[in-house]
Amino acid sequence: MDFGLVLQTDPPASAVVDLMRRAEGAGFRYGWTFDSAVLWQEPFVIHSRILDHTERLIVGPMVTNPTTRTPEVTASTFATLNDMYGNRTVCGIGRGDSAMRVAGRRPNTLATLRDSMRIIRDLAEGRETDVGGTTLKLPWVRDGRLPVWMGAYGPKALALAGREADGFILQLADPFLTEWMVKAVRTAAADAGRDPDDVTICVAAPAYVGDDLAHAREQCRWFGGMVGNHVADLVDRYGAHSGLVPEALTAYIQQRHGYDYSHHGRAGNPSTDFVPDEIVDRFCLLGPVAAHRERLEELRALGVDQFAVYAMHDAKESTIDAYGRHIIPALGGGAAGPDPS
Repeated sequence: MDFGLVLQTDPPASAVVDLMRRAEGAGFRYGWTFDSAVLWQEPFVIHSRILDHTERLIVGPMVTNPTTRTPEVTASTFATLNDMYGNRTVCGIGRGDSAMRVAGRRPNTLATLRDSMRIIRDLAEGRETDVGGTTLKLPWVRDGRLPVWMGAYGPKALALAGREADGFILQLADPFLTEWMVKAVRTAAADAGRDPDDVTICVAAPAYVGDDLAHAREQCRWFGGMVGNHVADLVDRYGAHSGLVPEALTAYIQQRHGYDYSHHGRAGNPSTDFVPDEIVDRFCLLGPVAAHRERLEELRALGVDQFAVYAMHDAKESTIDAYGRHIIPALGGGAAGPDPS
């Protein structure tokens, strides 16, 4: 199992870079950031700095979307980073939540997302591709490689990820829901004539290492609210009792009343008071090291290839270090290196 670190690009950018360096030293292989241009600083500028200050870390957004940057601009950005730093990027992409809604737009359609994934991958890897009826190619790309991983929850999005994406990003760490969604992605891949094992499975969720469970829950309750935005879309589209989406995912948002994106992804978010402790415990990894290892072993058995740690809480450094000392070596992500701090 690989491990990633997920951060918001809050200023100062140097702190984001330092945490990514620390993560690489601890054995993490991936460095991810949020991508919402109004709420946080521009991630791709910071990605360049992260790549320059690390040696092996694979860097990308979790997740970008097809509209705030056009696909050809996104492809050129990734291709430039890869040319500079040796194919060390990954494109995490989805329909768009905070980036779109904060700007007064609706998330993209799955058709737009499908076309954009093809365009971004083709252009970043040096191939000609059709962009709205115009054939484009980045003539300067040489030996480019860009895996495109798609974030998804609902049945149609899961099917698209299985048919088209190189990887699937699931933003919650509940084993029951993980099993259900991974099965949907792999079934769609097989139905499309692909080898289901070719789709990398990435589970991303907050992880907080410590013995004070009540405090850890309060630091990570925001995550249930963030996931709730996507769940609310699914309920609007399919209904709460359609059978197309597990009620284990939809039931908890019944008390949800709006959402303030100014607190998005932050501990203490007042828009997440509807999230019960049970959901925090199911969606996140909390508690002592042994509890993290037990959940991660369960997820690995379900076919999860990477666990990406959301570290939007007050124990970033200690959680990174605990994973480097006790969890990554035990679960096959590589031995921890020296602490760069």
